[in-house]
Amino acid sequence: MNHDILDPRLLKAPHDPDIPQRLARLAQLGLGTRPDSEFDQFAARLATAANAPYAMVNFVGDEEQYFAGLYGPDSAKSDALEAASSATHAAPGRTMSREHGYCPHVVVRRKALVLDDVCAYPRFGVNPVVNSIGVRAYMGAPLIDRTGTALGTICVVNTEESNWGRPGLEMIKSMAAEVVDLIHRKEQQLR
Repeated sequence: MNHDILDPRLLKAPHDPDIPQRLARLAQLGLGTRPDSEFDQFAARLATAANAPYAMVNFVGDEEQYFAGLYGPDSAKSDALEAASSATHAAPGRTMSREHGYCPHVVVRRKALVLDDVCAYPRFGVNPVVNSIGVRAYMGAPLIDRTGTALGTICVVNTEESNWGRPGLEMIKSMAAEVVDLIHRKEQQLR
């Protein structure tokens, strides 16, 4: 695929009119600003279920995304995963620009997304994470809470093409519902 002649709009995150509502709800819940061990444990389960090296519980803000739950090959060595996972690709850290990655698209669409080969899609194949982290496959589902607010996503990424297809779609949606239930339990504890 020739990515030399691209519409610059492909490199931008989608317009998100719900940012103010999301930010208010995340602040109310106390989410999206610090790591959470329950979300980290969930991310490890999600990576195993998807047979992928990386998984995240991601809350999307106005300028950046925050991975409150993060699992990767270096998780046992470093909570922040700041070290490089190989000579050519860096491991994801806890934050990422909202302009990078695929989760902002999932949040705005409010629908799960399975990309078995991100390079097969011009909008997604040119994303900076393809080269910086080595993302080749992505699967994510929105976290829509009881108020109808899309808070963020759960997602997995692979450094190779995947065959998640419809079974992967059903799995990621089911596991997103588990995280929403966990968020609601945390909300009850705040009262």
